[in-house]
Amino acid sequence: MRRSLIFSFAKTISRSFFRKPATLMYPQKDRKYYSITRGRIFNDIERCIFCGLCEKKCPTHAITVFKETREYELRNLQCITCGACVEVCPPKCLSMEINYSVSVSERHEGVYYYKQSEKKKETVESE
Repeated sequence: MRRSLIFSFAKTISRSFFRKPATLMYPQKDRKYYSITRGRIFNDIERCIFCGLCEKKCPTHAITVFKETREYELRNLQCITCGACVEVCPPKCLSMEINYSVSVSERHEGVYYYKQSEKKKETVESE
């Protein structure tokens, strides 16, 4: 039993000497992102109409839309990047980026706030 275990282990070690590493040598080699990568949600807030459909469609309730103050909150640690909000957005201001969000050490650092500029806000209110 012990002898077969040693030979099995020696076989595994000898194979690993002649193969390339299984992992990517980060940061020496950049990661290649594919077009189907679901990385993170981005909101082009200037195009947003604050309809709230993305908030209703989100299965994890990671999105909060504040219509009165024209603000948008995305809790990135709660988001599962399913893309449901991107599909339902009428003005198509939400998009799925192929790169990932930065790592955070505190929960509040994973919350992104978007606020529409005052110029756009005045234009929408006058219509």
